[in-house]
Amino acid sequence: MAGKLTVWGRANSVNVQKVLWCLAELDLAYERIDAGMAFGKNDQPEYLAMNPNGRVPTLVDGNYVLWESNSVMRYLNLAYGKGSPICPQDARTRAAVDRWLDWTLSTLQPVDRPVFWALVRTPKEKRDMAAIQKDVDAEAVVWRIPEALLARRRYIEGEQFTIADIALGAFARRWFGVEGVSKPTLPNLERWFAEISKRPGFVKYLSAPMT
Repeated sequence: MAGKLTVWGRANSVNVQKVLWCLAELDLAYERIDAGMAFGKNDQPEYLAMNPNGRVPTLVDGNYVLWESNSVMRYLNLAYGKGSPICPQDARTRAAVDRWLDWTLSTLQPVDRPVFWALVRTPKEKRDMAAIQKDVDAEAVVWRIPEALLARRRYIEGEQFTIADIALGAFARRWFGVEGVSKPTLPNLERWFAEISKRPGFVKYLSAPMT
């Protein structure tokens, strides 16, 4: 049974959203404390003592502290998953799922961030649309990888929804949510996204307008 779980981080952070969605899938209660950007706190000594990176999210579970969103999702499943299929125990399937978590941070996030910041967090009058379109084109190349795989599977790593779908789904929300640019048609990705976006955790934590 879960103890008191606390998540430090603002609700409009993609990495916080992943953790909140995971908590919803596991039906775990928690408290969330706003931190980061407009809320501050993440540059204060108290926070830096927990997370020296000064980023969000940070999970506190009793006297245990963990940061890095994908590590937090893995921990929640190991500690409280009770055999939940969203984090497979079979070594090969688990490694494949974990690979996608790594991929989102090493490959997807670096091309997503410039597009998201330019179209969501930059005033319209300050946007360089030609430069933004180049960044969109670069991100589209990366999205073609799961697009091809989803032609022959229901979810990112097979027929079962896993934390790999959470990790990619949070970024897919941003990809499909940005407007005013030209994006390729990715039918398999669109089909997958339409399915996962109906899950209660997505609806609760990712369906709001992006900020």
